[in-house]
Amino acid sequence: MLYAVSIPKPCLSYPKTTFHSQNPQNLKRGGLRVSATLPESNGVKVEYTPWLIVGLGNPGNKYHGTRHNVGFEMIERISQEERIVMNTIQSKALVGIGSIGEVPVLLAKPQGYMNFSGESVGPLAAYYQVPLRHILLIYDEMSLPNGVLRLQPKGGHGYHNGVKSVIEHLDGRREIPRLCIGIGNPPGTMDMKAFLLQKFSDVEQKEIDGEIDGALAQGVDAVRSLVLNGFNDRITRFNLGQKYKYNKV
Repeated sequence: MLYAVSIPKPCLSYPKTTFHSQNPQNLKRGGLRVSATLPESNGVKVEYTPWLIVGLGNPGNKYHGTRHNVGFEMIERISQEERIVMNTIQSKALVGIGSIGEVPVLLAKPQGYMNFSGESVGPLAAYYQVPLRHILLIYDEMSLPNGVLRLQPKGGHGYHNGVKSVIEHLDGRREIPRLCIGIGNPPGTMDMKAFLLQKFSDVEQKEIDGEIDGALAQGVDAVRSLVLNGFNDRITRFNLGQKYKYNKV
């Protein structure tokens, strides 16, 4: 039996019992396809392929607000802006189902710690039959200045343990879109782990959550553009603008 969730335009459906069972048999590949269907126009029914948008981070108050958890912060911002309630646990992840425009999306925050993120992403992608090209990973990136974003259609793990875990649970496939959020490099000889688990300074925090130029605000716009239009010239311009974000020419 299907349980219908009302959203502004499309109709999104899924089994009501899905989210309360962690039985592995219920998570087998091809178990369910989430889709949004619009009313027929001129005899043509429009159906959209869903997106699985995953923020990487560590669960618990201990890690809230740390550099390594900025992926979680982006998911929370998207959830707020798109009014997608995240109150369900499935495949060791906090999940919310909704839409961006007319496109169905699943927001997820893996709850099994960063190094085991793939244990959530793999089963969720399989269960909802989300293709690789529609799995968007959002995570921290030390090779980018703090607050600078980069949106790419694929890539390696770059020694990021969360991304590495996801790739391993997707049969080693690297064709996964990713939104990288710059957090900068550790100063001086500071230990990398200590840097990642440290909270942002006041100046750095403004670069992350500023109302206009903050990474979270700009990231939400970028995600909307990607979900609605794919990788196009607008994304190329977005990346170029981010490259010179602090060096206006």
